[in-house]
Amino acid sequence: FILSKRQRASLLLRKDFQSLKNKASNIANLLKSELDLVIDEDNLYSVMKKRYITILIMLSVMLSACGESGSSVDTAVTSSAAETAAVTEAETSAEITESTAVLSEETSAQTDEVQVTVPPETVGYEGMVPVYASALNDGKYNISVDSSSSMFRITECELTVSDGKMTAVMTMGGTGYEYIFAGTGEEAAASSESGYIPYEETDGVYRFAFPVEALDSETPCAAFSKKKQEWYDRTLVFRADSLPDEAFSGELYKTAEALGLADGEYTAEVTLEGGSGRASVDSPAKITVKDGSMTAEIIWSSNKYDYMIVNGEKILPVSTEEFSVFEIPVSGFDGKLNVSADTTAMSVPYEIEYTLYFDSSTITETVS
Repeated sequence: FILSKRQRASLLLRKDFQSLKNKASNIANLLKSELDLVIDEDNLYSVMKKRYITILIMLSVMLSACGESGSSVDTAVTSSAAETAAVTEAETSAEITESTAVLSEETSAQTDEVQVTVPPETVGYEGMVPVYASALNDGKYNISVDSSSSMFRITECELTVSDGKMTAVMTMGGTGYEYIFAGTGEEAAASSESGYIPYEETDGVYRFAFPVEALDSETPCAAFSKKKQEWYDRTLVFRADSLPDEAFSGELYKTAEALGLADGEYTAEVTLEGGSGRASVDSPAKITVKDGSMTAEIIWSSNKYDYMIVNGEKILPVSTEEFSVFEIPVSGFDGKLNVSADTTAMSVPYEIEYTLYFDSSTITETVS
């Protein structure tokens, strides 16, 4: 039995078609499985049904074409598949556009709803003592602000101290609020519009000028939502410990001289605050007094800190073998010292802000 060249070519072609048919069937089954998984999901995923159906139709056409021969059939199949794909793609695109708009609207509504349901965040710290304008020098200072709501995000804040009064210009992370009010939402609703604080817009960024009675004190602030047309209660704390030392008019720390410390070595309890709360430093810390100036040995809980910034000065570690060890200048005791520490524990180096508090009541002289 001898096959002609055309018959052999036809046989080989049919084998190829059969292989293609088997692969196509496997793909179709896989797509059906995925379709079953997403069919009950939310609206955006259900729209993807059209895309799966388009592929299934094209596969079906291809499979039916596998047993056909002749250029006319191939042309018809190609035309049919292209037409089907084009029509379905157009319908799918329209549905996706419509669904995207619906989802966007729903998401926006959910975002506003979150403003009501999200529990308040903790602001400030335990043992806060209010700091009034009388304790500060006149000037403008960058200051950190704690907010009780993640929906009321303050990206920057400049504090102006002048003639015994303080005003904070808060740069917002969004544009969802039309007014704010120095007080509670209930008080704002009962107030006239003249008591509202409108935003000032620059390049699409909103800023509010807010009167501040005291730092390190829980300050009520009501925010009026543009979309919901309702007042929401927020609590703010303007952090005195984020101000530079020169902002304070009096003695911010107890110095070595004020405490009567002679040159020598001492230890004192040190408290670290800031960051995620997972880092720590050894306590008590070694304190060295020389010519009235003090330095402290800071030993971190890991060796991933490659520098610290204290009073604007970049300080490198003296050791990173087991732990990162630094010798830093200390302004004094019984006041929070603002520092930054750069960690290499993450995928990229990252500076984290901390405060160190050295307790003068725990000072012990080291006996040599």
